[in-house]
Amino acid sequence: MTLLDLTPRPMVTDRLAALPVVIIGAGPIGLAAAANLVERGIDFTVLEAGEQIADSIRDWGHTQLFSPWRHLVDPASGRLLERVGWVHPDPERTPSGTELVDSYLAPLSRIDAIAGRVRTGTEVLAVSREGMDRTRSANRATTPFVVRVRTADGIEEVAARAVIDASGTYRTPNPLGSDGLGLLGLDEVADLVQPALPDVLGRDRAVFEGRRTTVVGAGHSAANTLLGLVQLAREVPGTGVSWIIRTGAAVRVSASADDELADRARLGGRLDVAVRRGEVELVDGFEIIRARRTGDHLELVGRRGGDVVVHATDLVVNATGFRPDLDVLREIRLDLDDVVEAPTRLAPLIDPNLHSCGTVEPHGFGELRHPEHGFFIVGMKSYGRAPTFLLATGYEQVRSVTAWLAGDLDAAAKVELVLPSTGVCSTVVDGPSACCGASA
Repeated sequence: MTLLDLTPRPMVTDRLAALPVVIIGAGPIGLAAAANLVERGIDFTVLEAGEQIADSIRDWGHTQLFSPWRHLVDPASGRLLERVGWVHPDPERTPSGTELVDSYLAPLSRIDAIAGRVRTGTEVLAVSREGMDRTRSANRATTPFVVRVRTADGIEEVAARAVIDASGTYRTPNPLGSDGLGLLGLDEVADLVQPALPDVLGRDRAVFEGRRTTVVGAGHSAANTLLGLVQLAREVPGTGVSWIIRTGAAVRVSASADDELADRARLGGRLDVAVRRGEVELVDGFEIIRARRTGDHLELVGRRGGDVVVHATDLVVNATGFRPDLDVLREIRLDLDDVVEAPTRLAPLIDPNLHSCGTVEPHGFGELRHPEHGFFIVGMKSYGRAPTFLLATGYEQVRSVTAWLAGDLDAAAKVELVLPSTGVCSTVVDGPSACCGASA
């Protein structure tokens, strides 16, 4: 008996077959799922909370991506676009988030086979089974899903044969407090706290000019913002830049010559230089306890080296990373890792306690399935709290999942994924880590 023989097959009754697959989120992964379902001849509906497709990306559209175009276009989406005369951008050029939307995602969303199936301004409130909470088991796999949504017209429910949650995590950031709980005192300083990836040199410039900003977080979002603030400080006197991390080093910001994404490596290198020059005040080993207001400024109170210390600043940018919104899935049976809140079979491949590399082993339907038959979390949300997600990963995830939904078990099981390596790992467990330099 082979592994394929043990793979559960999709349950398709006459009633289920008459219902669409519901995709939550009209970002790059959600639209890639749509394109794959088009090729499979399976009906679907895409539900997007924003008023436009890729609404979250538009918030940080000024930011340059690390990956060049050759890693950013889903194969099925590319095939659909090419049929209507779309020309693939220069494969080696690295676009901004806005370019990703304008040059790729927006044209994809306008293709006839997709356009009529996308509902914007539709916020998903909850997912369940028709007439069942999570405790009921009889005939569960053949009972339609119910997706409760809020629109401008009120609350309604959408029936589905399967659900693919590609809603991402950008709108659910990690708290500033080091304990993972909501930061004490946040209410009194909320107007002085900015979300990750503000447009420091453009749309939000006036917010930061002539003020000291403290960026909290040790990843690439923090690095992008810090470099924007450094440039602003060179142009506007009185602009100050501080950087708080709770660890002893920002190991996730690559500056390795072996990083296969050159723009990612350059980002880390430029930030290293700015810190050495004193253009960025680095405060490491700082575990934030609470915030408090002092007039038009704020103070972050934290522990550092065993002492309670205070860091004064004008503004804070929360670049502490993101976490999945699981509240909408309370009635869905999930199998999630206790540490990173990713699907249990996927978690060992991405857990930052084990490694922090860009290279991830191939994974698809097998690693993403849950006890809830026909329900999948894909894209950034599938990584839970792990920070290493790349779009190419999500494209392969939805290709495998949609193949399974079509009953093509061979294609679902044949997962192929090669991701660019960072060339650096932050953690070594029982000897050299296999996550860097290992072929996927």
